[in-house]
Amino acid sequence: MQVSEPTKNSGRPLRRDARRNRDAITKAAADSFARQGIDAPLDGIAKAAGVAIGTLYSHFPSRADLVEVVFAEKLDAWLAAAEQAAAADDPWEGFAGYLEAICELQADDRGLSDIASMQTSLADRIDTHLTQTRDLARVIVQRAQEQGSLRADVSPDDMVFVIWAHNRITAATRNVAPDAWRRHLALMLDAFRAERSHPLPVPPMTSDQVRRAMTRPGEGEAG
Repeated sequence: MQVSEPTKNSGRPLRRDARRNRDAITKAAADSFARQGIDAPLDGIAKAAGVAIGTLYSHFPSRADLVEVVFAEKLDAWLAAAEQAAAADDPWEGFAGYLEAICELQADDRGLSDIASMQTSLADRIDTHLTQTRDLARVIVQRAQEQGSLRADVSPDDMVFVIWAHNRITAATRNVAPDAWRRHLALMLDAFRAERSHPLPVPPMTSDQVRRAMTRPGEGEAG
């Protein structure tokens, strides 16, 4: 007899039909989040999974519960990329490789781009991953700057702009030139190099400004 993992709320193992419904929901959610972002309508996900909306909520009482399960594997891969970059023998290669890794993870997944570019709390596990990756990003930037390969006026928060730009580029080119983002990233990396850099016209955003902007991109207050 097949025994499935316990439900989040009851701790009891799922019946085979319940396991099948849960798998269908997570697959439909992964597809919908990748195409529409994490705000994809839950009733549409339930319909795509072939279940009633009540069945979806019985497995995932909140949107955050569903997002946490769907993105667990990619968030683990993101954290692993940050850890590898922070320990790279060549700090510049670590910096460049990290940006390429996170851009590649997001290239076909609008939902992951949403998570990466937002400050809104979603779920404890996701928040923990984001905090860990942001802490490691500071290490990655500092090591490359100490090496002299990364321009000294770059702030770790400047990497947020790479994510936002990447999000827009992949959304526009995904169906016509899915690798176009690689060209843009290469141009961005050249701009990050210390060699032949020019003074920037304005200082970096403060951490508070970045936090406010990331609460919901496009709605940050001025000041």
